[in-house]
Amino acid sequence: MKSWHAGWAREAWPASRESEQKLCNIVSELAIAASMKPPVPMVLDREDSINAFATGWDADDAVVAVTRGALDHLTRDELQGLVAHEFSHLREGDTRLNMRLAGMVLGLEMIFNLGNSMCEADENGNRSFLALPGFAIKACGSLGWLAGRALKAAVSRQREFLADARAVQFTRSKDGLGGVLRKVAGQQAQGIGTSRSLHPAVQHMLLVGASPDAQWLATHPPLSERIRRIYGRPMAALSPHDDEATTRPDAIFEQHPLQAVTWCQAHRQ
Repeated sequence: MKSWHAGWAREAWPASRESEQKLCNIVSELAIAASMKPPVPMVLDREDSINAFATGWDADDAVVAVTRGALDHLTRDELQGLVAHEFSHLREGDTRLNMRLAGMVLGLEMIFNLGNSMCEADENGNRSFLALPGFAIKACGSLGWLAGRALKAAVSRQREFLADARAVQFTRSKDGLGGVLRKVAGQQAQGIGTSRSLHPAVQHMLLVGASPDAQWLATHPPLSERIRRIYGRPMAALSPHDDEATTRPDAIFEQHPLQAVTWCQAHRQ
């Protein structure tokens, strides 16, 4: 059995759990419709909040993981919208882009750490002659790290908007992903948020981030703005137990995803 450290994700068990069989079926359906190799469906059993993420460098090691809260509280239509959002990240190469941006930020952080170590005093409180260039390296690394974080966050926010648009385009249902985001808003109103036990490296890949960063460092757009873009108007939050969205039997790729790009292109702006 495969397992993954981030949040203790494990591979789905379709043979023994009905909700996980539903997840595997949705992943297979979307993969066929998108002409993609099916990613490995995984479950974060310890997470009661509604969330998901996708990762993998290419199709051979791609993973789509959803939380236990998503399996317990979402209708099939909504779960389909959630998985379609993650499929968009895989299809558009967002997972590779995120890895490159994370590597860039880590490199700048290493420059800062190098300068910081050069500025450190010894046990007698004396600094070496390397302290002067160390302060300069530390300042450059700090500014570079901050700029890198801001760039990474800005790119991530735009890719989230694009993935939302793709999910609606793929499933041809606003109430799929829209219902997911409204239920997440309902959970947040009840004080149920994404656990910070998830590894920090995973936070920016989630459907809904848990970071308290300032807006210009936030990796996800505000929930209210994402919901407004999907529906074209503000919508009220839903209780996680509300099954307002009706599952449609034909809510799956009624046309090839590349044949209907107008709506998605409008949301690239």
